[in-house]
Amino acid sequence: LIGGVVYMPSPVSTQHGDTEHHVGTWLGVYEAATPGCRGSNNATWLMGEEAPQPDLSLRILPEYGGQSGTQGRYASGAPEFLAEVCISSTAYDLHQKRAVYQEAGVQEYLAVLMRERELRWHRLAGGRFEVVPAAADGVYRSAAFPGLWLDGAALLAGDLAGVLAVLAEGLRAPEHAAFVGRLAAQRRP
Repeated sequence: LIGGVVYMPSPVSTQHGDTEHHVGTWLGVYEAATPGCRGSNNATWLMGEEAPQPDLSLRILPEYGGQSGTQGRYASGAPEFLAEVCISSTAYDLHQKRAVYQEAGVQEYLAVLMRERELRWHRLAGGRFEVVPAAADGVYRSAAFPGLWLDGAALLAGDLAGVLAVLAEGLRAPEHAAFVGRLAAQRRP
């Protein structure tokens, strides 16, 4: 439910499914190495009057200081990170859904544009999303989740081993260790 309109997705192609699986694996490996974080696929989020169902999400759990919560059986508020694989839904993902995510306070939003063969990593700054380019080495580095590094070219090429190799570098970075320490210190029962 976005803006009072119920959207029915098109059938999901193999290309979409494979890429979503790779993004989910990338987020799942990060989650496994980062206590206090939780990822999900295709879960409904209650964001004010809206109820989007993003392809993937990663959030800091509330007991570790995260900004989202639960309402009954559903996640509520805004996760820190969302990702959408865009093929037939590109216009919708880059406009209606992006506006909802921005308004809700999602800190980072990755749109994987399959037809265009590009990534758009949006970061919330001053209440508005800005597209952040990859670093000179072609790697995107999350501000919300230190150590969550993504080789965009490897993802677009379907090279999951390459994606995970760059993530492993991020997980070894000192900023990831510091983030894990901060999460542990914030944990409340």
